[in-house]
Amino acid sequence: MRILYFGVYDPSYARNWVLINGLRKNGVEVVELRKKPGHFALLKLFFDYLKFKQNYDVMVVGFPGQEVMFLAKLLAWRRPIVFDAFTSHYGGYILDRERWSKNSLRAKYFKFLDKWSCRLADVVLLDTNAHIGFFVKEFGLTKEKFRRIWIGANDENFKPIEGKSHEDNKFHLIFFGTYVPLQGAEYIVRAAKILESQEDIIFHFIGKGQDKPKSVSLAIELGLKNIEFVGMMKPEDLRVEIAKSDVVLGLFGNTPKTPIVIPNKVYEALAMKKPVITADTQAARELFDDGDMYLIPAANPEELAKTIIELKNNQNLRIKLSENGYKKFINHASSKVLGSQLREILFNQCLPKNPKF
Repeated sequence: MRILYFGVYDPSYARNWVLINGLRKNGVEVVELRKKPGHFALLKLFFDYLKFKQNYDVMVVGFPGQEVMFLAKLLAWRRPIVFDAFTSHYGGYILDRERWSKNSLRAKYFKFLDKWSCRLADVVLLDTNAHIGFFVKEFGLTKEKFRRIWIGANDENFKPIEGKSHEDNKFHLIFFGTYVPLQGAEYIVRAAKILESQEDIIFHFIGKGQDKPKSVSLAIELGLKNIEFVGMMKPEDLRVEIAKSDVVLGLFGNTPKTPIVIPNKVYEALAMKKPVITADTQAARELFDDGDMYLIPAANPEELAKTIIELKNNQNLRIKLSENGYKKFINHASSKVLGSQLREILFNQCLPKNPKF
């Protein structure tokens, strides 16, 4: 079977990396036809496809692909199309980040794209059943064409590193991400305020994004000395910082998107055999339980601070969570496992529908 991975996706982005490399690890031939996003990206894709000489069995439209799906449907003709929706434009930009109002033309445009890009596909991939439920309800779609594939992580980069630690004998917590509202960086800052008298607890914030200025301003306003803010890091450098940390912090926001996703950084932390604290959500409970990571109520800095103290004082619990979380990742969310699941979807949901097979 030969798969054409098509679109304006970034092959190094975790979601795309996991699925492409996961398929290859399971013996599936994947050829790629992609362009960087831009004003003429779709036009360039069109002409490159006309020159594309290799035959293929199934087209997979990589993330992000809402704008690509209309072109893909035209070009693929009678071949099946799998659309990795991964996330909703409307849910992300409008409901979570609130970049535009729900009644704006932009919101209506995003809703149109989300709905019709899914309708044009034979199979749509999303990361949790809760997320599938959101798409079905919000965009009036049928549940039958959706399939769940966990996000996973680039497990060739994010893997256990022994012997790395800070040399100051303090307890180090790490938050990394793009500061979107669902991550709830503000609540971590407020937990740091509660714990400021614990001089051996240090918070590291890595990344940049929408809510970073607000988080930095809040930390300054609260007079915090136990937080360090740094910018984005290359994956190989981030891996070292995670390895040196004692606990990884997941998401803690209180937005419509929070209950329906499991963030990539949670998988990356588990792939590195690190204990994780994150919000107790419907999505998280689809795969994880209390023995895999520490699940707490969202948007609750008091509970977060309490949990941090408990993990700081209980090394055995940290070891238990890191070992159980790592096993859960290896067995359910490694790139090879997820590639195998996608391979089965391609065979069972796509190929039988095509009379050539």
